[in-house]
Amino acid sequence: MASAGAGDGGAESARREPRADMADPESPASPTQQLLPSDYWHKVKVVPNSGSLSPGVYYPTASKRSRSHRHGVTRRTRRRAILKNGECNILKSRISQRRLRFLQDMFTTLVDAQWRWTLLVFTLSFILSWLGFGLIWWLISFTHGDLEEEHLPPLQEANNWKPCVFNIFGFTSCFLFSIETQHTIGYGARTTTEECPEAIFIMCFQSIVGVMIQAFMVGIVFAKMTRPKHRTQTLLFSKYAVICQRDGELCLMFRVGDLRKSHIIGASVRAQLIRSRTTKEGEQLAHYQTELELHADGCDSNLFFIWPITMVHRINAESPFYGVSAADILQERFEIVVILEGTIESTGQTTQARSSYTTSELMWGHRFVSLVSYNRERQGYEVDYSRFEETAQVDTPLCSAKELDEFYGSQADRRSLGFPDPVSPLPEDLLRRSMNSQQPQPPSPLANINIGISDRLVADAIRRASLTHRPSIVKYPSDFFNSHENESSSSEEEVKERKK
Repeated sequence: MASAGAGDGGAESARREPRADMADPESPASPTQQLLPSDYWHKVKVVPNSGSLSPGVYYPTASKRSRSHRHGVTRRTRRRAILKNGECNILKSRISQRRLRFLQDMFTTLVDAQWRWTLLVFTLSFILSWLGFGLIWWLISFTHGDLEEEHLPPLQEANNWKPCVFNIFGFTSCFLFSIETQHTIGYGARTTTEECPEAIFIMCFQSIVGVMIQAFMVGIVFAKMTRPKHRTQTLLFSKYAVICQRDGELCLMFRVGDLRKSHIIGASVRAQLIRSRTTKEGEQLAHYQTELELHADGCDSNLFFIWPITMVHRINAESPFYGVSAADILQERFEIVVILEGTIESTGQTTQARSSYTTSELMWGHRFVSLVSYNRERQGYEVDYSRFEETAQVDTPLCSAKELDEFYGSQADRRSLGFPDPVSPLPEDLLRRSMNSQQPQPPSPLANINIGISDRLVADAIRRASLTHRPSIVKYPSDFFNSHENESSSSEEEVKERKK
């Protein structure tokens, strides 16, 4: 895994030396800050007097102050790209022709806008159209002479005057007639006549414009109310992710759930790791994304989503966490973004729920407890969502998955050569050793075995391999199979067993 200080901010933090009480735990560490003292980290539970690490969650004892992109609001969240509620913590600035680009896609702009702006545009669109066409009707009546005193409605019959629109007294009457025409109210008091062709054309044109405005605005409100984004409010992600052993492998796990009875069809979950990386050419990639392979139980990432499911990422040789131990996570800086996608059963729309986990939200040595049980009284499976976040502490090696595989591999090589297994399958020194620690290497488990010179050479080769890399082929001494000629203490039966 790339160092946490490989980002662009590493040089900046190295130039500045902030006070210890004001340090930002999420800022990239400088080369002098990568190895931190053991008392710098504070565990949620009480740290043992021995000072050694035990399964649990660790947090920096420095200030957890973080900056927020929302002005005037102080947030205690960690620096992250995706917030816990699924919102993207991304700011876009210095966009050329920004207003023009957004106005060209007015429909999407109004759907994405806040409700107060959408309702304001909804109201103004109707009021302005009424006023605009009301002014046009007033101009038609004014140019035809219908607003002169002797041509007003009370004197029209006496003066034998036929107006463009009956019962028009002024602008107020024209405004009311505009509303009645646009929404086809038709009270019957005001009607157009055959006297003015322009009035007939404006009446038809306003009716068409009114239908278009109404369809456009109603479509915006309907799309805003039925957005799949609101469906994500009932899709849950566990607050913490856990790391523990499952079937002999270290696994990163988190839990997802759905509160509604209507299911998510074709649900799939994927995860991406965001961290810094340095290329072979020395290029600094501050936000390099790596896909994490996920599966649930015996299936892949496609879920039959009827109850909460625990998603599992196996930390194997293809995993970016393969060489990371529990102590390394405390000094790493990365973010795991998890995405749940699927089709809403009731509406047929596609929805996407998001969340993320930072280093402070990884619980090493914990696993999720079961929350699904069968209710005999109600004759159905019952899901207790009060235990959705509940975890249980389990015995988990604090070494990396790479070191764990090497240890298991060395044990398999020892058994294949006929050596007895050690008393403890996982020595405590190995489980508590970190890749970044400066402690001496643990003693060999073969130190107390009384064997010959040839056997000691093989045992020493296996011990070195278990601390460095797992050998694909064990190299035997040249006189190993002829040791019965050089060692008088070896019997013929022991030689046959060694040859086997």
